[in-house]
Amino acid sequence: MVDVRPFRALTYTPKAGNTADLITQPYDKIDHAQQKAYYALSPYNFCRLILPLEENKYEVARQRVSQWLKDDVLTKEEHPAVFVSRQEFQLDGKQYSRTGIIAALRLYPYSENRVYPHEATYKAPKADRLNMLRNVQKDLEPVFLMYQDHEAQTIRFMDEVTKTEPMTEVTDAFGVKHTVWKVTDGEKIQQLQAIFGPKTMVINDGHHRYESALTYRDEIRANVSWTEDSAFNFYMCYMVPVQEEGLIVLPTHRLLKNYKLTPEVLDGFGCFFEIQEIRPVVETIETFLRSHVGEHAFCVYDGTKACGLTLKHDKSVYDFIEAYVSKETKVFDVVILRDIVFRQVLKTGELSLDDTILYERWTKDALAKVDSGEASIAFIVNSIPAKTVAEIAVQHELLPEKSTDFYPKLVSGLVLMDISIGEKL
Repeated sequence: MVDVRPFRALTYTPKAGNTADLITQPYDKIDHAQQKAYYALSPYNFCRLILPLEENKYEVARQRVSQWLKDDVLTKEEHPAVFVSRQEFQLDGKQYSRTGIIAALRLYPYSENRVYPHEATYKAPKADRLNMLRNVQKDLEPVFLMYQDHEAQTIRFMDEVTKTEPMTEVTDAFGVKHTVWKVTDGEKIQQLQAIFGPKTMVINDGHHRYESALTYRDEIRANVSWTEDSAFNFYMCYMVPVQEEGLIVLPTHRLLKNYKLTPEVLDGFGCFFEIQEIRPVVETIETFLRSHVGEHAFCVYDGTKACGLTLKHDKSVYDFIEAYVSKETKVFDVVILRDIVFRQVLKTGELSLDDTILYERWTKDALAKVDSGEASIAFIVNSIPAKTVAEIAVQHELLPEKSTDFYPKLVSGLVLMDISIGEKL
C-alpha cells in the first residue's frame, strides 16, 4: 500500500513580501543569470535557500531557514494538511490546466514496486541534493509524480476542493498561474488516503531528489531511534493523474561539445539514416520533426547547416538495432540517438552533464547555444507522451538521462516540509 500523509507545511508569511518576488523555478532550471535576478527581487527569494550564490551554500541555506523561521518570515502551519495545486498555462496558442495533490509520500526503494523511476540519473546532482538535505533537514522542493486514475476518484476530489477559496494565487515570470488550496478536514484526507493506497507512482521530475531522500533516510535510521511516523521516512510530493489533459511532456534536446557535421560524420549517419539537408532555422526544423513523429527522426544543427535524419527501413539497420541498442527501450527516439548516433557514429563514450553534454527545452535556445559556441552541435528531438512514460516505467524500463521535460514546472517556494529528526507525521 502507498502511504500518503498530511503534514504541517512551512510557508512564507506576509512579512516576506509579495509572493511573486519569492517564488522560483526548480533549482536545476536556474542558471547563474537567473540566480542573480532572483537575488535582486527580494532578500527572502527562495533561490537563497535552494541555490545560494554564496560559496558555502549548504551552510548558508541551513542558517537562512533557521533565521527566517525565527524572524517569522517562514512559519509552520498549525494543522496538518494536504494541498491541491493547479497550474494554468498556454502552449502553442492553446490553454491548459494541470491539477495535482501535494502530500507527504512514504519513501519506497524502487525494488518495492511502489514508486518507479522512468529515466537514469547523474551522480553529481544527487550528491548536491543529499548535502542540502543533511544541512537544512527540509524538503525544499517537491518530487513530481504521476499515477493512474481510471475511475477519476482523485480528479473528483480535486474538483470539489478547487471550488473553495484558495490559499495562494500567483503568476510566475513565464505567465503560468499557480493556485494552491489547503485541505485540513480529517475525513476528507482519510478518503484521499484510501484512494491512494493501492496505487503505484511514477516519477516525472525529481529523480535526483527522490533518490537522495532515500539515502538520507537510511543514514538517519542508522544513527538515531525512529518510528514509522518519523517525517524523514517521507518526502513532499506533487502527484498528478496520468489522465490530466494538462500533463504535458516537452522534448529535451541534446547538445554536445567538440563535434561538427564533417563529411565523415555524415557518412556515418548515412549508414543508418536517410539524410535530408534542411534550412537551419527553428521553423523548418520543427516542421520536419512534426512530419516524422514515430519514425525515429532527429534534426542535427552545427551552426552553419541542419539535416533531418530518419531511420532507414533496412533489414541491416534493424539487425544492428537488435544487436546494439538497449533491448527494452529501443523503440524510443532518445535511445536510438544515444546508442546509434552518440555511441556508434560519434564514439562519444560516457557523457558528463555540463562538461560534454547539455540539455535544452526549446529549439531556439538549443540553436542559440550552438551559435554562441557554448555547444558545437545540437540534436533536436520529438517528445514522448506522458502515457507512454507511465507505461514503460512500471515495466522497469529506464530511458536515458533527461529524456522528458514535464511542462510547466511547479514553482518552488509555495510549500516546504520539515523533516527534522523529531518531526512526526
